[in-house]
Amino acid sequence: MAKPRAGESRAGADEATWERGGPRLQCRQVCRQIIALLLQRLYIAGNIAGNLNVTTSQAIRLQRNAEGEMPQPALIAGLKAHAKGTHSSRTIMLQDLAAVLSATRTDSRRPEYIAAITESNCLGKPTGSTRRLSAQRLSELYILDPSLALYRAFRRLWDQDAAGRSLLAILLAVARDPLLAATADPVLSLPVGAEYQREASRQALRRLAGERFNSSILDKVLRNTASSWTQSGHLQGRTFKKRCTVKATVGSAVFALYLGYLTGFRGSDLFASGWFRLLDCTPSRARELALEAKRLALIDLRIAGDVVDLKLDRLVGQG
Repeated sequence: MAKPRAGESRAGADEATWERGGPRLQCRQVCRQIIALLLQRLYIAGNIAGNLNVTTSQAIRLQRNAEGEMPQPALIAGLKAHAKGTHSSRTIMLQDLAAVLSATRTDSRRPEYIAAITESNCLGKPTGSTRRLSAQRLSELYILDPSLALYRAFRRLWDQDAAGRSLLAILLAVARDPLLAATADPVLSLPVGAEYQREASRQALRRLAGERFNSSILDKVLRNTASSWTQSGHLQGRTFKKRCTVKATVGSAVFALYLGYLTGFRGSDLFASGWFRLLDCTPSRARELALEAKRLALIDLRIAGDVVDLKLDRLVGQG
């Protein structure tokens, strides 16, 4: 046992001796590595178990009455509530969406969108059948029809907020595709830097669709949804994906407000809905962005404490 120096405890002297011992030091380093690995495995297992319980207070709420039916105004505007979804065959197709909107005008009608895809071939598809299928899938996710208020709001914000386009796309896709919406909680509940675990999303999809999907279709949905969350910026990586934060923009915040209003949120709850969680946006930051949107004349807004007077006529306009 080492003799302590002046002012040093015997325990401290023993520790110094341990640190100077070559083999002992190597053993200690190996032990630390094993413990770190075990803790990492325990963290991942706990994270999966936590994500499987979507009824916890951390679960995102995409409508005010989570147990009830989708509000009628939301369905009329363009949201969907059934269990069928585009992600059984496609992703959010962000590049294709950008190409279609670049090839059309803000005031284009639905036939013009379809013509841009199937006749002008703005997506560069090799055959007529793939063009028609692309038009169908893009319409399923993004409407492409200004007769619906949800699309009018989306298109206006897309044209004005280039930095927020990926977030606008994921917001509308979640509103239109329950398969993608089912995987939101397993993705959004991950800590920044944590590895994405497919099992949590698999269980969420099983709860939504039951046994309607066989294993191969379910695996395809998992791949497509993971790709969509990567395109939106929430995940990063190819084989092993990790959680990243996204940065809300004024346009995406306005769209989140609109979706929250359609799905029944009112007052201060508008700034804490699941639509803002899709933007990794805190309620306080959501308020700041909403006030900036008011300054830009995108919405009419008055806030007094928990009283929020929101009018969206400027955003939606007439079809």
